[in-house]
Amino acid sequence: MNAPAAAAASIVAGNPTQIQPKMNSISSSYYSSTYSLFLLERNKRITPSRLFSSSPSLIRAVSTPVKPETSVETKRSKVEIFKEQSNYIRYPLNEELLTDAPNINEAATQLIKFHGSYQQYDRDERGGRSYSFMLRTKNPCGKVSNQLYLAMDDLADQFGIGTLRLTTRQTFQLHGVIKKDLKTVMSTIIRNMGSTLGACGDLNRNVLAPAAPFVRKDYLFAQQTADNIAALLTPQSGFYYDMWVDGEQFMTAEPPEVVKARNDNSHGTNFPDSAEPIYGTQFLPRKFKVAVTVPTDNSVDLFTNDIGVVVVSDDNGEPQGFNIYVGGGMGRTHRMETTFPRLADPIGYVPKEDILYAVKAIVVTQRENGRRDDRRYSRMKYLIDSWGIEKFRSVVEGYYGRKFEPTRELPEWEFKSHLGWHEQGDGRLFCGLHVDSGRVKGVTKKTLREIIEKYNLNVRITPNQNIVLCDIRPSWKRPITVALAQGGLLPPTYVDPLNITAMACPALPLCPLAITEAERGIPDLLKLVRAVFEKVGLPYNESIVVRVTGCPNGCARPYMAELGLVGDGPNSYQIWLGGTPAQTSLARTFMNKVKIHDLEKVFEPLFYSWRLKRKSRESFGDFTNRMGFEKLQEVVDKWQGVPKSSSRYYLKLFTDKETYEAVDALARIENKSAHQLAMEVIRNYAASQQNGKSQ
Repeated sequence: MNAPAAAAASIVAGNPTQIQPKMNSISSSYYSSTYSLFLLERNKRITPSRLFSSSPSLIRAVSTPVKPETSVETKRSKVEIFKEQSNYIRYPLNEELLTDAPNINEAATQLIKFHGSYQQYDRDERGGRSYSFMLRTKNPCGKVSNQLYLAMDDLADQFGIGTLRLTTRQTFQLHGVIKKDLKTVMSTIIRNMGSTLGACGDLNRNVLAPAAPFVRKDYLFAQQTADNIAALLTPQSGFYYDMWVDGEQFMTAEPPEVVKARNDNSHGTNFPDSAEPIYGTQFLPRKFKVAVTVPTDNSVDLFTNDIGVVVVSDDNGEPQGFNIYVGGGMGRTHRMETTFPRLADPIGYVPKEDILYAVKAIVVTQRENGRRDDRRYSRMKYLIDSWGIEKFRSVVEGYYGRKFEPTRELPEWEFKSHLGWHEQGDGRLFCGLHVDSGRVKGVTKKTLREIIEKYNLNVRITPNQNIVLCDIRPSWKRPITVALAQGGLLPPTYVDPLNITAMACPALPLCPLAITEAERGIPDLLKLVRAVFEKVGLPYNESIVVRVTGCPNGCARPYMAELGLVGDGPNSYQIWLGGTPAQTSLARTFMNKVKIHDLEKVFEPLFYSWRLKRKSRESFGDFTNRMGFEKLQEVVDKWQGVPKSSSRYYLKLFTDKETYEAVDALARIENKSAHQLAMEVIRNYAASQQNGKSQ
């Protein structure tokens, strides 16, 4: 920043982000001539036309209201300064991309996130750093057109590491792109109906919605709302298209209600005459996440988002408005109790025509008041934790222009995977497919490509790292099912239930934040959990939600899991317990620094106690919460191994040895265990009774 611009920025006491210097110089005489006018205007909303009418493009207000003259200047993080000096996320990234170096500098590394990319290097390599870039797409509702899917599949082979990764926010991640290929890859995505704009960085990220393509009023309205929120909060200054397609615009026409809501400034939300009317030059203090869903369907992990939006319909199924929840977030830092995961709180209900204005008001409240000095505390959850929900609601209502109504009562939440075959409601089918850790590779990648290309299918990515094939004609079901099976993509009934709900972040070797393994480690971790289940006498159809991350940032949302494993050292994890299958409860830390080879010693007593002491249909998460961590720790500390009778006789089914031996003899004839045969008999009996009632 040049000296006059720096001085202009510093005179806004307590809020130095309010003056936005451009890259061209501002003469000292010009600064002097406007300084006295600035002092007169500092307690008003400053706009370029009012403060610098002779050269309105030079300086713009980027925050309001202006702090009082007596305020002490607040420290800002380095990233805030990078944003301020970037000319709307352009400089110095535009120059760094032209150098021969395989990497980009620190400022450009922060700015390229806004364009949807992270700089990485292979941490498995020794003796140097092989830099590459990860690209993340922006796909509201997880929607991916046939054209974009095929383009991404090609790009993975031509410029990536030969794989595609489905993320926990319904997007693609493409790893291994080298710097000289960035523009080619980015422009190809853009020209094939895709985008990476805002997939990373301090702004609204991808907006989640249920991936199921049900032709139902509530689902369609949720997806439309997610699309509109994504459009409302998309950057407007053109930096993305300037960088990757030389300024050519590929944006589709926006709904008029989105344009109207963005431009509305009746309650002081916008920066007048700014290229970024909602974001200004500083954008948001930190990343911002939104999810939209319908009652009962918590496939989106609603309460982990900065804003959670739920469609509320009348008795005829007509959407009337939305319940809104605020302040969720997963990230934390080890050994810093002042950082924590948090569930969103209800803030109120709004009629359907107000949703964009309410969302905008919440975003602006965070923009104006979220911390910009220490990025560890910059998420909106910390603002709400500091203020309390009542004060936060009051401030939001000032920007919204009206009071929130009380939230409407909703039915209980469920996790819905949307896997398997389902009717869409328009005569066509969809098929949800499980993909371990979202990694599309090898035969799976080849099979999906062939089916999607042959049948011209659109797809959707789920928030659980799976994929949904959409708009399938009924006559295609059989050949597609056969092709999927040949490619190893089996129906969910043939997938271990543990795998169905499990998630892991990529972690090593490419993530610079990873402390230990996650994606590469979760297959063995799930096998360990299953082996312990068998050892303590839990049946194969029993399952728990397991999530693994390589660091405490929480990308795979481990703090919502029934069993969360969070990397806290090499080959070491924190163990979190207490989440629930419906993702409505926050887990808590149970143990720290448990080495991989010691996990079985913890799992065994926990799972055995669950099997022995659980209530009817009680989930593992509910069980751990009911028992309490002090009691569970005592169980672990005093554990001496699974009693022999437990795994042999399954005393919950066989109350005496004679009965067990009689059933065991019959079971051996069919090459089954006594437990398997007994469960089969019980299931068949229950089914026959149910069938009798329905006839």
